[in-house]
Amino acid sequence: MTTTHQAPVRLTRFAHGGGCACKIPPGELEEVLDALSAPPAATDTPLLVGLATGDDAAVVALPAAGGTPAQAVVSTADFFTPVVDDPYDWGRIAAANALSDVYAMGGRPVLAVNLLAWPRGVLPFELAREVLRGGLHIATEAGCHVGGGHSVDDPEPKYGMAVTGLADPARLLRNDAGRAGLPLSLTKPLGLGVLNNRHKATGERFEQAVATMTTLNRDASAAALAAGASCATDVTGFGLLGHLHKLARASGVTAVIDTAAVPYLDGARETVRDGYVSGGTRRNLEWVAPFTDFGAADADTRLLLADAQTSGGLLIAGEVPGAPVIGELVPSGAHSLVLR
Repeated sequence: MTTTHQAPVRLTRFAHGGGCACKIPPGELEEVLDALSAPPAATDTPLLVGLATGDDAAVVALPAAGGTPAQAVVSTADFFTPVVDDPYDWGRIAAANALSDVYAMGGRPVLAVNLLAWPRGVLPFELAREVLRGGLHIATEAGCHVGGGHSVDDPEPKYGMAVTGLADPARLLRNDAGRAGLPLSLTKPLGLGVLNNRHKATGERFEQAVATMTTLNRDASAAALAAGASCATDVTGFGLLGHLHKLARASGVTAVIDTAAVPYLDGARETVRDGYVSGGTRRNLEWVAPFTDFGAADADTRLLLADAQTSGGLLIAGEVPGAPVIGELVPSGAHSLVLR
């Protein structure tokens, strides 16, 4: 379903890109992060998940009596430029996206603080209030406190959250815990990036995309844990192929994707055909190409599988009720990704 929606201000016109498509390209980011490796700090809160595998959040274990950690703290931050024109919806989307990193680790968010950059001499501050109201709405839905935050005057609007969560250290969802023989389940359809790019270019409003981006990954995370899964990641700015490549590489396996089983939002394939593909999506595809056997997948399918998602679903190594199985993990081969 699409509608023409005339917002008082086209927020997306004030951003050079949109949503998670604005991420630093994964190849460039890894080159920077490689130089930041350091030995663990001497502390009684050991780092369980850090930079090594490029997972969704950092995790530390809290000390407990008897030496067995009773809880783990999950920490993450995420913010981006407007992905839609409606400020309230942008706030909801950005908050759901930030909270997703905690869910992707198998945790539950308990505290968030706002991160806001605003061109105060250009855009009315009333719009910023709507953005913050949207973020608060989603955090409240998640049962997560919002305890303030930080704001700066910036030429380009940006919004997101830094989020702290709690998890059972023995039941984390990690991107390095995949093993051969496990199916791959995807909990949200792809196509958010191209539909958002079309919205930015034309002003068309895609209700199916907004509904998908504002849906919390809380239930998907709970279902993964209930099914006994230990490996997952969320699908955001690096696209399905980018995030799955990182998972396969960290786990020492190859991921095989059944391209016919991957779900897409209504209008996504037509939107790719019409050329509304972000630079971030094309950079994702370029990055994974050396590690991928594309088989007979056509150009549009490759772009959709690399589409830079914003607040996408969870990709879970395991079968989860209600989520389509889109492939499987197999023993490591010549490529980390194989399309069939």
